[in-house]
Amino acid sequence: MPEAPRTAVDKALDLVEAVARAAQPPRLTDLAEEVGLHRATAYRVLVDLVRRGWVLRAGDRYLPGTAVLQLSSSAARNSLGALARPVLVALSEHTGLMVNLQVPEADRSRVIDVVRPDRLAMISSLTGQALPVHRFAGPLALVAALGPADRIPYLRAAEEAGFPLEGAGGLLADIEEAERTGFAVEYGRNEQPVASLARAVVTPSGTPACALTLVGLGPDFAEDRLPGLRERLREATDDLARILSGPAASAPPSPAPSTEGTA
Repeated sequence: MPEAPRTAVDKALDLVEAVARAAQPPRLTDLAEEVGLHRATAYRVLVDLVRRGWVLRAGDRYLPGTAVLQLSSSAARNSLGALARPVLVALSEHTGLMVNLQVPEADRSRVIDVVRPDRLAMISSLTGQALPVHRFAGPLALVAALGPADRIPYLRAAEEAGFPLEGAGGLLADIEEAERTGFAVEYGRNEQPVASLARAVVTPSGTPACALTLVGLGPDFAEDRLPGLRERLREATDDLARILSGPAASAPPSPAPSTEGTA
């Protein structure tokens, strides 16, 4: 009896499983070959998987998305969190601050890993929580790295929460400042006296894949300390970008899918 042809669901699940079990983030060509699909077909399916949060695209490589991370701890070990963990640990040790890793979702960012020193045990780690752009530095850094159209869901969520968009203290001014400097800073907007500094990790295609955030008490982010913290954070995000790009970072990336709704 001949084998039944694979359905669209079969192809999608084959790709999700291949991404989840990969020891290192695979490229499109690797995935297409492993699951036995034409490269163009695999790319079309991956576009939908990225949009739905089952796969995360970082440069020319693919990782398990937040939907997978929420369902499978085994996938998480080979995910963005596992790859980024050494960067988080080193950054926390160098700064003495809590460091978290966030990924963008439809209208918020989600914290997927945290390194917290003992002295900051009183500050909530927020692990697993989805954070709105108007209250936290991480999503603010991610939104500032998006194009205007892709910012709309995040702005709408802030507006629905009653946060002003316009004016000197509005969200648009914060986004503009974060876009201009490359860093997002928050002083006690979510919880006094907690402050934070975040920077996005942007893929070669220009899409923000994740953000690293330094979290501590207000005095930790005094004006005289900020330049050094920014430099440490810049180095860490650049290191993570290189890790995600892999050894072939200089190779031309495959065509980028639309960023609309990506995780």
